[in-house]
Amino acid sequence: MNVIFICIDSLNRHFLQAYGQPIELAVAAPNLERFAAKAAVFDTHYSGSLPCMPARREYFAGIQEFLWRPWGPMEPFDTSLALAARRAGAVSQLVTDHYHYFQYGSHGYFNDYHGFEFIRGHEYDAWRTHPIEPDPVLLQQIGAPDPQQLHFMNRAAYARNVAEFKTEEDFFAPKVFRQTADWLSHNHEHNKWLLVVDSFDVHEPFHVPEPYAAMYTDEDPRDPELINWPYYGRIDQGQSKLTDRQVAFVRSQFAGKVTMVDRWLGRVLDKLDELNLWQNTMVIITADHGHYLGDHGWMGKPNAPMYNTLTHIPLFIWHPHSSLMGQRVSALTSAVDLYATILNALEADVAASVHSRSLMPLLLGETTQHRDWAIYGYWGSTVNVTNGRYTYLHPCRNDLPVDCYSTMFMNPHGWFQPTKVQQAQAGQFLPYTEFPVWRYPAVSYTRHEQPMLFDVRADPGQTEDLAVEETAVTADMRHLLHEALQHLQAPEGQFTRLGLD
Repeated sequence: MNVIFICIDSLNRHFLQAYGQPIELAVAAPNLERFAAKAAVFDTHYSGSLPCMPARREYFAGIQEFLWRPWGPMEPFDTSLALAARRAGAVSQLVTDHYHYFQYGSHGYFNDYHGFEFIRGHEYDAWRTHPIEPDPVLLQQIGAPDPQQLHFMNRAAYARNVAEFKTEEDFFAPKVFRQTADWLSHNHEHNKWLLVVDSFDVHEPFHVPEPYAAMYTDEDPRDPELINWPYYGRIDQGQSKLTDRQVAFVRSQFAGKVTMVDRWLGRVLDKLDELNLWQNTMVIITADHGHYLGDHGWMGKPNAPMYNTLTHIPLFIWHPHSSLMGQRVSALTSAVDLYATILNALEADVAASVHSRSLMPLLLGETTQHRDWAIYGYWGSTVNVTNGRYTYLHPCRNDLPVDCYSTMFMNPHGWFQPTKVQQAQAGQFLPYTEFPVWRYPAVSYTRHEQPMLFDVRADPGQTEDLAVEETAVTADMRHLLHEALQHLQAPEGQFTRLGLD
């Protein structure tokens, strides 16, 4: 069987009609709806390690990394998805505009593919150095009024990268999905293949061409007072403070991106129709995480409690031999499970040491249950667990360190720079490999001071914290978190800084 895996970065499930679209905007995504109508729609699917590259190590190595390390590379002891597919006789291809794959500190994610296409220029991609004075309105809207600043991650880089874009076809999602359809045209007759498509859209900046920019707003999309790349944080204070008008505009531009991505995703679905590939191809469409757009008073992916806005993500799977097609799946699943699922479909080996649990028994009707728990979080911060009905958000102590485990010295809370490391030790510290790594301490940071509990069946918006009221359920979920950490053989230091020892 062939496999197509499509990740749409930052896609909020509550903007999709397939998940009820409980928002003020009627966002058009007809191709995702068309796919959802024929595929299995997973209702209880959660992120694991966050944000971008930690999520990808789960997808592409099957390791739930956030208990051991932050954003970083594929490790030399990982068996990458592409390598395992290659060993199973599959031709593999990556198509992406996700520039983090190619940055310092996140290497190794593309190397094992037979081929890859990298669409340049998104966000901070170090691509263009001209024009020296890019579009002043765009500079204002993306929060980069001074294009002459030369520090790393200057937002003016984006304005330079897109300065020559004239039509919709010049933008990133159109290029990604056009390349994807083109690859299918030329390669679908390979004996067996894996096609990984990682679209950085709908990630910020929420800068879209017409007709999408005006599709969900009555505002002038070129008004320099309106923001399409807001800063992370509270929308009522600090650098991230926004007016109600600005928040509404951000949401409209995000919605416009969803519709643009959907239109070009449709080219891929059309190509599958044209080439009659549905009968021998599994297709997975998902997201790495969501994005706060004023939800709970937050914007972006800030140091906030990990509400479902960020962590409860969409998952659609087409499998030609599954009786679940066109149905909804209520079983609890986790992002890390897609690694083993894809390798099972390719008839490739899956190491027993990984954290991934294949969804194939669910898809083939051998079971209706999958997980008792799914955990999720950022390394060094709070740790969270769900049993499908309740979400339990557990704080950590700021005064105790957290250890980082890796073959590479990384700046633990600054993903893109090397760092000096103190008190480093080398040894066989990881429960899932005998390969030696460095261990060194860093600072913990909590996202909330007290435990938080939500009944997401009765309260999907997580508006009522039940942790104090429902003491028995809180205790049960705390125990479930402890059980999950024990099962994963989390480091002892995690139990201590979480107060679970």
